[in-house]
Amino acid sequence: MSDLEKIPLVDLVGQYQRYKEELDTAIHKILETGAFIGGKTVKDFESAFAKFCGTKYSVGVGNGTDALYLIFRALGLGQGDEVILPANTFIASAEAIGMTGATPVFVDVDPDTALIDVRCATAAVTDRTKAILPVHLYGQLVPMEPILELAQKHNLHVVEDSAQAHGAERDGTRAGAYGIASGFSFYPGKNLGAYGDGGAVTTNNPELEDKVRRIANHGRAEKYMHDMEGVNSRLDGIQAAVLGTKLRHFEQATEERRVAAARYQEMLDGVTGLKRPTIISRQAHVFHLYVVEVDDREALGGFLRQRNIFSGVHYPVPLHLQPAYSHLEKGEGDFPHSERMASRILSLPLFPEITEAQQERVVSGVKEFFGAGS
Repeated sequence: MSDLEKIPLVDLVGQYQRYKEELDTAIHKILETGAFIGGKTVKDFESAFAKFCGTKYSVGVGNGTDALYLIFRALGLGQGDEVILPANTFIASAEAIGMTGATPVFVDVDPDTALIDVRCATAAVTDRTKAILPVHLYGQLVPMEPILELAQKHNLHVVEDSAQAHGAERDGTRAGAYGIASGFSFYPGKNLGAYGDGGAVTTNNPELEDKVRRIANHGRAEKYMHDMEGVNSRLDGIQAAVLGTKLRHFEQATEERRVAAARYQEMLDGVTGLKRPTIISRQAHVFHLYVVEVDDREALGGFLRQRNIFSGVHYPVPLHLQPAYSHLEKGEGDFPHSERMASRILSLPLFPEITEAQQERVVSGVKEFFGAGS
């Protein structure tokens, strides 16, 4: 291992140090008031996050997986229903569907953007299809117009998976405001991350908001009066305090991500053997991840690691090839673009606090690997 300073994929410690005084104050306020579940801090964050996303409502929940599950549960999905989603995503997207008893139906992705291919989604619609789950992957919005048109044609719900896309937008409309509802994750490594698990549901539908909120709180609207069997999935006060603090600085942090990504785009231009991210026009990408493609991903990742530069893979095995979904009887070759990407994608270090010098080291390592000099 190199004795050079470590460049992490994500620097959560550096982020804490940046906002330490504000975060400590916010957390200590919760400790001093005892508002650990519910309370004003949670309500204030829900209101602020809804305003940020451009929706009427936001419901804080236990995590991003629960956010999607609660939406599908509130929509009444169950045994015999199908939901279309891309094969190139984290398993949580599909888990949330399976938890209701419904069936995830995987489709391939666009080979340039890694986002769901609407043509494949169109071909997958059956009389059992009840919803489409576009996943806004790596910080970039799925082109939503054709998705919404497809859904309208077949009377389907559009539920957005916005776990990696806080603040991503197209023509002024942000992730979380397109479908009937959207699920967000506040896992610590997300662009807007808590200090533990957390999530949110956004929607403009008052009936759905009410039902999600009740299901998430043991099926009740008031204490000890339960309209249905629910679950226990609530955003706690400490996480809301952390998220509310970070949200006040979020626009600046997002712009810093974009500046860093633009720097990578420029510095990696012309590196033979490496494909840079494709950025869709008219969209505001928020760069949760900066994902490149190379033929020998493991070799490049190892080469960088020897230089104390840490990368990631999001994701190495597409969902249709996961053992958990072998019962769906999909195999190699069924979704070729997802499979090819899974073998080639590599996430380079990117976070708001990354310095130009750190990025120069990353790029120098990449160029050295490809024999392009430093």
